[in-house]
Amino acid sequence: MLSRQAIRSIRAAAPARTIARAPARSYAAAAPSAAAANQDVKPPVAVYGIDGTYATALYTAAVKSSALEPTARALSALGDLYSKDAKLATILATPTLTDADKSAVVAELQKQIGGAANETVKSFLATLAENNRLGILKGVAEKFHEIISASRGEVELVVTSAQQLDNKTLNRLESAIAKSQYSQGKKLKVRNEVNPDILGGLVVEIGDRTIDLSVSSKIAKLNKLLTDTL
Repeated sequence: MLSRQAIRSIRAAAPARTIARAPARSYAAAAPSAAAANQDVKPPVAVYGIDGTYATALYTAAVKSSALEPTARALSALGDLYSKDAKLATILATPTLTDADKSAVVAELQKQIGGAANETVKSFLATLAENNRLGILKGVAEKFHEIISASRGEVELVVTSAQQLDNKTLNRLESAIAKSQYSQGKKLKVRNEVNPDILGGLVVEIGDRTIDLSVSSKIAKLNKLLTDTL
């Protein structure tokens, strides 16, 4: 959680006051070594949007500084922090942050991820603050995760069920799909999501493929068949 001092500092910012937005610069532009390395390092997958631009540049900088794994751990920790701290999204998106506010927030973020905050990550967070882009931190963490997973030869397997699945069931699904053409010989990274709306069955997503075996899907198809028949 962010410290009370950081929160008080942000709340003290006058709502009517706005901070002039600095021209958005990419992380690579702010880090000369990373910018020079852009010609040599090509991420294994393309990600788009402003958050994708920052994530790509961060990947490049991390590779060139031989800090890819520590940086991946730090971004994962930041993503987890964002998910667990309900106030964080509001704080990072505040448009009236002063330089002192942003420094306090960045320092607190670094404190929260502890030893994972290597120099590459510290420079990255400072650049986001300088460009008034702290609000896209969650998106950058997600896009960076996509890049790092691709670099490891991983493909995400998302299994959606009406109730939480036990490890035995997930392992059986992983084993079955690993032997199928869908895995493309890559390492599967399994994630179980719960959505009661599917009523039962499973929805399996792997890469850009979706296999819908849910009860809700079967009911929808049956309803359509009955409607077309009538």
